[in-house]
Amino acid sequence: MAVPVLPLDRAIALARRRLIPFLLLMYVASFLDRANIGFAKPALQRSTGISEAGYALGAGLFFLTYALLEVPSNLIMHRVGARVWMSRIMVTWGLASAATMFVTGEKSFCLLRLLLGATEAGFFPGVILYLTYWFPNRSRGQILGLFYLGAPLAFIFGGPLSGVLLDLQGKGSLQGWQWMFLVEGLLAVAGGIWAYWYLDNKPANAGWLPAAEKAALLAELSAEEQERRAHGPSVFFAVLADVRVMRFALIYFLIQMSVYGVVFYLPSEIATLLGRSVGLQVGLVSAVPWICALTTVLWLPRVADRYHSHRLLARLTMAVAGLASAAFPTHGSTVALLALCIAASGFIAVQPLFWTFPTGYLAGNAAAGGIAMINALGALGGFVAPNIKVWADVHFGSQSAGLYVLAGTTLIGALLIGFVSRQKLHPSAETSES
Repeated sequence: MAVPVLPLDRAIALARRRLIPFLLLMYVASFLDRANIGFAKPALQRSTGISEAGYALGAGLFFLTYALLEVPSNLIMHRVGARVWMSRIMVTWGLASAATMFVTGEKSFCLLRLLLGATEAGFFPGVILYLTYWFPNRSRGQILGLFYLGAPLAFIFGGPLSGVLLDLQGKGSLQGWQWMFLVEGLLAVAGGIWAYWYLDNKPANAGWLPAAEKAALLAELSAEEQERRAHGPSVFFAVLADVRVMRFALIYFLIQMSVYGVVFYLPSEIATLLGRSVGLQVGLVSAVPWICALTTVLWLPRVADRYHSHRLLARLTMAVAGLASAAFPTHGSTVALLALCIAASGFIAVQPLFWTFPTGYLAGNAAAGGIAMINALGALGGFVAPNIKVWADVHFGSQSAGLYVLAGTTLIGALLIGFVSRQKLHPSAETSES
């Protein structure tokens, strides 16, 4: 006899089908617009005379304004709702990304990267916060994993798309890299306009949820909110003195250093392996590590939710990814590509596991501001990664030195995850991780 589906399970399934594909699309646009300079790098430098140091500085400056405005942006979203605020973020960042087509040198490049960071600030922590409004703890790892599919999808489809646009060299009096920034930026603008009409702020506002399912979901979410308020901070200023939150931020900082060490340099590393310039063929091969990441991020959070093993799997995933990063520079093209696949998979898949820690601990304004603060401090890793790579390469006189340094930071992150407190990280995980 078939097991009846409970109203709460139906509500989660309906919310997943309604929200996740659209949020995933938004994340693809977001990740593509912040990371497409990796594909534009060689052509942009040839066209504008931007140096390696200038590129690294501009690539990283995005994260300064992004980090500075994360907390106020998330607090505003918590007050005015996701529908209006997410729409505003997407439209303005799309315009800023498209404006990168007007770069003429290092100064304009750095200014536009600062502007892009300011306009996109709040998007990612806003989505993480938004998911806590809709999905209870028992399904949050899987839901975060589905959302994180956006990062590999951005490269699976974005790599070839960027390659095709780069190959439009000279069409319509524009260079290929200008076409790339223009088209991909305007895609985000279109998504922002759509978001205004599509998103509902909270389950109570969702006309597409039947009454019984809505009541069950609201009851579950309310009970979990009360649990978090009883055992963790619920006021934003309390977050600033919370040691556990600071530990979360440090771990996320190291994760982001690892991620952007791959993101900003993967296309050029693939081009070196293939002995070709960055174009469609390099874009297609660059998609391979992200296809592997797609599979891993879909599978690993499901296993973690099922066996309540988020902390253990996060630690192992970081360690394996760090070892793969260290192996990449020392082997031939086939092994190097395999190492990149393992590293990219680990760096993406560890993140939904990580976010179950703070979202299972913070409540109220503390969740809005705390999630944003963790993401903001973590995002500084995106500023540090390209600059520390350039420094290490120059200091040690080796093009591989920076990659070894970034691999080392990954292993440190794996160690720190092991010290994350087991108490009240994720209510559903207490039985196996306490």
